[in-house]
Amino acid sequence: MRNKYQLKNHRYPRWLKRLGLAAVIIIIIIVVGGFFARREYYNDLKPANPEGHSRSVQIAAGASGDQIAGQLASEGIIKSKWAFELYLTRSDARSELKAGTYELSPAMDVGQIVSILSHGRVSTHLVTILPGVRLDQVRQTLIDDGFKASDVDAALNPAAYAGNAALVDKPSGASLEGFLYPDSFAKDSNTQPQQIISESLAEMASHLTPSLRAAFAKEGLNVFQGVTLASIVEQEAASPSDRAQVAQVFLSRLKDGTMLGSDVTAFYGAVVAGKSNLTPGQQLQLDTPYNTLINKGLPPGPISNVDDTALQAVAHPANTNWLFFVAGDNGKVYFSTTAAEHQAQIAAHCHKLCNVQ
Repeated sequence: MRNKYQLKNHRYPRWLKRLGLAAVIIIIIIVVGGFFARREYYNDLKPANPEGHSRSVQIAAGASGDQIAGQLASEGIIKSKWAFELYLTRSDARSELKAGTYELSPAMDVGQIVSILSHGRVSTHLVTILPGVRLDQVRQTLIDDGFKASDVDAALNPAAYAGNAALVDKPSGASLEGFLYPDSFAKDSNTQPQQIISESLAEMASHLTPSLRAAFAKEGLNVFQGVTLASIVEQEAASPSDRAQVAQVFLSRLKDGTMLGSDVTAFYGAVVAGKSNLTPGQQLQLDTPYNTLINKGLPPGPISNVDDTALQAVAHPANTNWLFFVAGDNGKVYFSTTAAEHQAQIAAHCHKLCNVQ
């Protein structure tokens, strides 16, 4: 039988019991805290706002993962800065994030956002140069798309493209009018207007093929003259199916020494002269070098940009003998060989458009 002294010796000291209890409590706290922290972490990786809309976010060059996390959190793109940073560490993506402008949405989860940033899928949109527009209209389009006016003006300086294949036939001192090929060009936060113009000129050069140049020469035109006439055809005939016949009319008049008689050249001349506020009737009578209603031959240069159908129409005009045409109120173009027939076509088909005030 054990005596009381032996029993007392087997009891644990009170401080040791307390220490053990404290350890158990700490372990429980760690386990429970870890559970809740883990749950909070995964919750914070979810979209900040499932109903949120995309917005442009610019990540600066040299920004650290911590700085990017703080920026995205402050802009409401992500729920939690610390969760984003932890995700970067766990996915080993911290060093993969790239600078640029991105379209990000709070409806994206952190994994999607990190994938976009690490693959450099920067936000782009299209800058569109429409066909049949003047150089001043192209300038305004670029400004409206976010480029600085001073940068646009510098980009539209022909001197910036010395030796460009599209401009080798352009007379010294002539602008880029007529040589910016209409198309859509990708733009991101790093794009400069000169890149857009260079791409447009490259596209124009691809259409000014040796065969096209040879066809212009066969019609008695150099490339600059061919583009100039194509710009008039572009403005006068909206339908590509009419353009070869319209080109034939103008080429016949050039060869006969007859005035082209194109209203659109007079309107362009009014714009160049700063007189676009005049009525259409007054613009038609305005004496400018571009007004082919009162001046023989081609105007000094193109009056708008052109697309391939207009270029091809001048290079390969229709095999017809028309000398006149009029665009009717219904959009159809009516051709004739005599002035009397032309007047009859106007009386029959052109009431609103030909009633110039």
